[in-house]
Amino acid sequence: MPIEAASPLPAAEAERTVPPVVRLRTVAPPSRSRVASYVALTKPRIIELLLVTTLLSMILAADGFPAWWTVVATMVGGTLAAGSANALNCYVDRDIDAVMRRTTRRPLARQEVSPGSALVFGLTLGVVAVALMGAVTNWLAAGLTAAAIAFYVVVYTMLLKRRTAQNIVWGGAAGCMPVLIGWSAVTGSLAWPAVVLFAVVFFWTPPHFWALAIRYREDYARANVPMLPVVASPLRVAGEIVAYAWATVLTSLVLWPVATGWIYGVLATCAGATFVLAAHRLLARTRAGGNAKAAIQFFHLSNNYLAFVFVAVAVDTFVR
Repeated sequence: MPIEAASPLPAAEAERTVPPVVRLRTVAPPSRSRVASYVALTKPRIIELLLVTTLLSMILAADGFPAWWTVVATMVGGTLAAGSANALNCYVDRDIDAVMRRTTRRPLARQEVSPGSALVFGLTLGVVAVALMGAVTNWLAAGLTAAAIAFYVVVYTMLLKRRTAQNIVWGGAAGCMPVLIGWSAVTGSLAWPAVVLFAVVFFWTPPHFWALAIRYREDYARANVPMLPVVASPLRVAGEIVAYAWATVLTSLVLWPVATGWIYGVLATCAGATFVLAAHRLLARTRAGGNAKAAIQFFHLSNNYLAFVFVAVAVDTFVR
């Protein structure tokens, strides 16, 4: 039984001599402004690379720089569409964002924005994006914009993400849509070069995302999201990254005879060699027993690789 120590002083005097309890308040992290919270829902850093692929595919479609109003409308519409998809993704995934360390600072996880407000915000951005694309460019581009939003939110976020380790393979097709949207905004149709660029982004997405998922494997496991690094061995994940890296590079070289010249061919080959070597380096380090650092390095390099390939398309187009 517990032992209570007797106080040598009278109760009243003992009470006076005991120092007051100091209550420490937990200081919450500073909240963002209302506007900043809504901007954060759109995940601006993710949008940047989507806009790069959109603009540079437009340059190839126009065989030069397109009309400025088409560029502005497509860039603004693409930003709003991506922001819509990301805000709706935050709405659907608010439960798992609250338990993953990487996402706990998102507005819904921090209760800076209510779920209902996030839903209305995301839907409004989507409607405005589709209307803008239809009014200024053409309705094929508008239809593809609507399809991209729906595919990301419904097919990837709601149907695939929590059910299969192949979620990012098929769900990642939403991130390939800006290439088709940019091309159709300029030409009013689709063509084989746009399909090839779509395929480049399609094959690039899994190794890019799996590298990030290796770094945050415990986060996804805690949230019960079956990303490949959660359900497969590190060696298998690294092996699939290598396979998809090769598929990405080989597909990028198909664009050479289809729509570009030797400048693109040389630049894409050099960039592809770097990308594939980095994937093999990740595999080698995985076999050696440690790949977390190599995975995040590959993730950052993959961003640079894709941007470089699309810049090479523009450089080749302007030189030709």
